[in-house]
Amino acid sequence: MMNPNWGLRGCCNRDQKTFMITIGIFTVVILALWRTFLLTPFKLITVFLHEVSHAIACLLTCGSVEGIEVHANEGGLTRTRGGAYWLILPAGYLGSSFWGMLLVLASTNLMTARIAAGCLGVALLVVLFIAKNWTLRGLCIGFIIFIGVIWVLQEKTEVRILRYVILFIGVMNSLFSVYDIYDDLISRRVNSSDAEKFAEVCPCPCNGMAWGFIWGMISFVFLCGAMYLGLVILS
Repeated sequence: MMNPNWGLRGCCNRDQKTFMITIGIFTVVILALWRTFLLTPFKLITVFLHEVSHAIACLLTCGSVEGIEVHANEGGLTRTRGGAYWLILPAGYLGSSFWGMLLVLASTNLMTARIAAGCLGVALLVVLFIAKNWTLRGLCIGFIIFIGVIWVLQEKTEVRILRYVILFIGVMNSLFSVYDIYDDLISRRVNSSDAEKFAEVCPCPCNGMAWGFIWGMISFVFLCGAMYLGLVILS
């Protein structure tokens, strides 16, 4: 796209309408099935991306990752040594929101959807070897197989669903990130949450609830930004 249509003049064409309608349908389905077991694997993928974001922030700040866990109750843990603690802590919530935005944008094109699926598969394979519990190992193996099956269906049959699977994971990740921030940091204020720990190490006069609100707003901006940029890409 040589000249991006930042103003969205002439919106909306067929692709843009399909993009927004699909996001709307996925949002309704996700909210309707939120407390059912059907969404559990996708919630755990969001937890996986949350913990991987902690790990990436640790590695980028010259720390080391000793292990990652994802639990069946939708909790997780990343064991790190060294690194910039004040960057590692917010990386979980904000990182998972960022990955959700990228997955939504990747779904706008088949090639980028393939790249996103490949990158997710590689990330799952890498984490499989440093996973510290069987829930995470099972999640990695299960989603590697799931992505492989979707890829084969996309390439070898008339079932063209890869882009929609990537979009669903992206929407799920974006919604779950915002909900998780609200549930952990604002409504319940978990004392061991990343925001409470961040409030202890940050010199800013903000408590954990305030940081939860700030991170929640940033995550919501990522979600809105994904929809806006998706419309720009498709214009």
